[in-house]
Amino acid sequence: MTIVALTFLLSVLLCGGYLRIARKADIVDKPNARSSHSRETPHAGGLPLFLAFFAGLAAVLITTPWPTVYALVAGMAAVLVLLGVLDDVFSLSVKLRFLLYAVLAVMASTIIVGLPATLGPVQTGLLIVLGSMAILWMLNLYNFMDGIDGIAAIQAVLTCACAALLSYGADARYALFCTLLGAAYLGFLIWNWPPARLFMGDAGSVPAGFLFACLALLGAVEGALNPACWLILLALFITDATWTLLWRVGTGQPFTQGHRLHAYQRLSRHWQSHLKVDAALIVVLLVWLGPLAWAAQKWPENSIVLVILAYLPWVIAMAKVSRLT
Repeated sequence: MTIVALTFLLSVLLCGGYLRIARKADIVDKPNARSSHSRETPHAGGLPLFLAFFAGLAAVLITTPWPTVYALVAGMAAVLVLLGVLDDVFSLSVKLRFLLYAVLAVMASTIIVGLPATLGPVQTGLLIVLGSMAILWMLNLYNFMDGIDGIAAIQAVLTCACAALLSYGADARYALFCTLLGAAYLGFLIWNWPPARLFMGDAGSVPAGFLFACLALLGAVEGALNPACWLILLALFITDATWTLLWRVGTGQPFTQGHRLHAYQRLSRHWQSHLKVDAALIVVLLVWLGPLAWAAQKWPENSIVLVILAYLPWVIAMAKVSRLT
């Protein structure tokens, strides 16, 4: 627990130090017609928070033998952090980013799915394809959902905390990885809490989605955590991002362009508050999705029913919220 506490404190300090540097270097997100904020705010805060996470993880890996897959997945996340920083500062092309994301998604899926030697080549190949698609979609959707103060960091902290608690009895190392990641995001949340003084940018949102998808696959392969738990814990993000993308594609909108049409963005305007939306997310995770994830881990045979219970209310809610301006 000492390393977890130090990871949190390091994240707070590094994010605070980076905030000063970003202000002086003018590394800021300037409001535009598609923004949900009204003032210039330093971004690319994912860099210091992940430096804290990597430092905590390195301290653990040095002192305790861990499966190599964790280091490999963390290394690929580091590449995504670097790409995120470059995109936050220089605005890389969408095609280049998508290509690089796809390559890393295939690499991660191949490494994780290839761990068990009990599957045939056809089954393994199919699972690698499905896993790659899941990772690619998750890293993109998490980026889509990072649009108001606090929301992506809160989701990361609570998801990691729940995943760690649910998996601790099955695999303490898996749980510790989740805990360290959550501690790093909690340190960042100190600066990102509404009204936010620092944004995570692509450097924080894209690696988060990537790691969550990888952890879901890894949990399934190693038996540490039922992947249905991840589907349940991320139900609000997955529903909002998927619904909005399908709606924009179906209505012929340029879906690769930025917008303010996600349900959480509509609610923040309707309620005139980012904090109220964040509070609603916290309540939903703690009161509804968290208990359902616990039930999925305890009674995996009921996973399908529990996933449906997790998603059905939000699918109905999306239809209503989409009417808001």
